[in-house]
Amino acid sequence: MAVIGYARVSTNGQDYNGQITELKAAGCKRIYREKVSGAQSDRVELGKLLKAIRRGDVLIVTRLDRLARSTLDLLSILRRVTEAGAKFKSLKDPWADTTTPHGELMVTILAGLATFERHLIKARTDEGRTRAKARGVRFGRPPKLTPFQRQGALQRLAAGESQADLARAYNVDPAAICRLASSTA
Repeated sequence: MAVIGYARVSTNGQDYNGQITELKAAGCKRIYREKVSGAQSDRVELGKLLKAIRRGDVLIVTRLDRLARSTLDLLSILRRVTEAGAKFKSLKDPWADTTTPHGELMVTILAGLATFERHLIKARTDEGRTRAKARGVRFGRPPKLTPFQRQGALQRLAAGESQADLARAYNVDPAAICRLASSTA
């Protein structure tokens, strides 16, 4: 069993020595540290930590915001820690401590709330999309050609011009002309 620490600051101008001191006092023998924004999803040292963590290990951070940028990000990281058979503890957030039954319950409740919120967001998004479609809103990328250009391109195709020539003339990918031609066939 290893007690592993993770320290992070957002910029090179910041210092994580205070975090290191607290993590060492908490018994961390190995500490992963990095100077990178928490909003960055590709954090190299965190990735190394998550690959190295093993069954029985305990991951410790000084505060939750040093580990994750959002509740969903936190739950994703904690899921990976749990899947490895390890535990998690935040020194300044005593409820976030899966080494205790109470902490494990709190994290489980938090995960349930996050899942519930994802379902609510999806339901609201779906309802909004349905209302917008009913109002005639068109989804997806805007058409490359205006209705007038489409009509002109179809007339030129019927007159025998090649799709490649029309694509160059209208400054679009040949696939756009090909789709236009096949939509009328």
